[in-house]
Amino acid sequence: MDGLDEFEKALAEEKKAREKAEKHSSREKDGHKHGHRHRSSHKSRDDESKDRESHRHKRSRRSRDSAEDEHRRSHKHAKTSDPHEDLPILDDEEPSTTPKITRDSWMQAPSALEFDYTQKGAKKVVKPPPPKPDHDLKIHKNELNHHLQNLANGKLEDIEDKPSQHEVSYTFGDSGAQWRMTKLKAVYTQAEQSGQSVEEIALERFGDLREFDDAREEQIELDRRQLYGEGYVGKEKPSGELFQQRKMKMGIKRSPERSRGEESFDLPQGVAMEDKGAPGKSVLLDSTALNRMKAQLMKAKLKNAPNVADLEAKYNEAMASFSSNPSDPGVIVLGKMENRMLAGTRAEAKAIDNKRGRERGLLEENEDMSIEDMVREERRTRGQAGGEGMRAAERIAKDAKFDDDLDYMDDNANKLAKRVQKSETNLKNAAIGEFQKMNRILDSCQLCHHPEKDQPPIAPLISLATRVYLTLPTEPELSEGGAVIVPIEHRTNLLECDDDEWEEIRNFMKCLTRMYHDQGRGVVFYENAAAPHRKLHAAMQAVPLPYSLGETAPAFFKEAILSSDEEWAQHKKLIDTAARARDGLRKQAFRRSIAKEMPYFHAWFDLDGGLGHIVENSNRWPKGDLFAREIIGGMLDIEPDVIKRQGRWTRGDKRLEGFQKRWRKFDWTRVLTEPS
Repeated sequence: MDGLDEFEKALAEEKKAREKAEKHSSREKDGHKHGHRHRSSHKSRDDESKDRESHRHKRSRRSRDSAEDEHRRSHKHAKTSDPHEDLPILDDEEPSTTPKITRDSWMQAPSALEFDYTQKGAKKVVKPPPPKPDHDLKIHKNELNHHLQNLANGKLEDIEDKPSQHEVSYTFGDSGAQWRMTKLKAVYTQAEQSGQSVEEIALERFGDLREFDDAREEQIELDRRQLYGEGYVGKEKPSGELFQQRKMKMGIKRSPERSRGEESFDLPQGVAMEDKGAPGKSVLLDSTALNRMKAQLMKAKLKNAPNVADLEAKYNEAMASFSSNPSDPGVIVLGKMENRMLAGTRAEAKAIDNKRGRERGLLEENEDMSIEDMVREERRTRGQAGGEGMRAAERIAKDAKFDDDLDYMDDNANKLAKRVQKSETNLKNAAIGEFQKMNRILDSCQLCHHPEKDQPPIAPLISLATRVYLTLPTEPELSEGGAVIVPIEHRTNLLECDDDEWEEIRNFMKCLTRMYHDQGRGVVFYENAAAPHRKLHAAMQAVPLPYSLGETAPAFFKEAILSSDEEWAQHKKLIDTAARARDGLRKQAFRRSIAKEMPYFHAWFDLDGGLGHIVENSNRWPKGDLFAREIIGGMLDIEPDVIKRQGRWTRGDKRLEGFQKRWRKFDWTRVLTEPS
């Protein structure tokens, strides 16, 4: 036992000695490294090294274990990559047997700088689409079999045999249009997905390129209808235009019937053909141009000019053309009655004798006029549209320096007093414009009879006299059973009617009054002629009212007229034609109280007169019959939307039969048609 105890003690002492030696060697190693790095401050840090000696001992022991493992692995490799391994060892330094300390694996990871980061992620690689298969028939340029080339061009022979125009059993936009458009869309979709041509898919689905082109034509027509709305008038069936274009692209210039029936003939070779120029377009000349050509011809004859024969030939040709076509449909021939300013001699104007005046035909006022010339001018210009106000506006428009100032007007009184004289060309142009405007109004008038087309008025005809007829008002009516008295001739207002027309108008007024009296109602007649520049057809409206409202109707109309139009007017607000009729004018009261050139509104409460008003500003006046409809609608408590609706006449009015039954008992025109 003593031997064992001694052995254990020897081992313990040996272990302590070994630990002490290792501790001493590690302290010397640290001292050498510190001395190499900081030689100048070695002494000042001795105390600090003593304090850290215990901590360094613990770290060195842990590193020793890892160093042993690293030492074992290093023996397996031929040589390490330490850059200090081959350096010479200093004399006062012992070579270190401790292996090099290495970093952990997470510290040896690749740097983040080696990677590229983008905000939108990695760029997607777009694969190119696969090449479309080429199903077209390839024909060599030297191919002698032209039949193959025709097949490559789209079955030319089949297309050539078919005419472009043909009859179909459907119309554009019918119940089967949606199915045809779906079928057409499927052709384009399949062609895009499969890569085949549209013609090949169309032949598979339609069986014929002509049917396919008809479907395309229908699609274009339906798109136009959707774009232009209800007023668009287009084709109802395919016309074959697209199919004809396809044939032209394929080289089919003529119809098969013509090409087959055409006999072949040989043209003479090497013979110069006579070159005939294109026929010149014949220009229709008027009498003025013919006179000028004749004057040139006479001058040439007097001078013995060499081109006399040429001028004479041209004149004879133009004269023959004028004789065969004396009137050009594009030329408007107006008489003197179309414009009074063109009638007679114009002594109130004289030509401006300078270059510009002669070129443009300008005129100026003639200050040396006689009394007869002044009277003639007054008769010619009396009653023109616009009157003196229009002429004053024309003078102001010609004055570039005009200023709306009293001082300027006083200084230039003579200049502003001169009338602007229009040349004969301007007067003709104004007359032609007025004539064309009147023709357009007459063509679209619903109350006019069109003898050239043999068409009656669109408004339903109840009773017809020699100069005037009776019709129904437009819907919606303010009071059931109303009527309209209309002159057959297109008049701007009833003041333009002559005595015969007024006699028939009064007969209709009497008969309507009796009919409404038989029904236990009164009646109010009115005419709205507030827009003479629109040239509307004159008409007198008859609106039946209960007796209680008929007695108070003059008060309603008087209040409405006084509160309408301009506050400061040049004319009297109210024209009481009923009072003038009682004063002795009787049935002439209305026609002698208002000038026919003035825009006006008038209401009759009896046969002879009522209340009238001169409309000075037609732009502020209610459109159409809205002024009277608002008054009567307020009296009858009608809804505002019914009052504001002003319809148009239509053929086949359902109210016609019922009104004619009630009217037959009081119709005075039966005397004109039935034998006595």
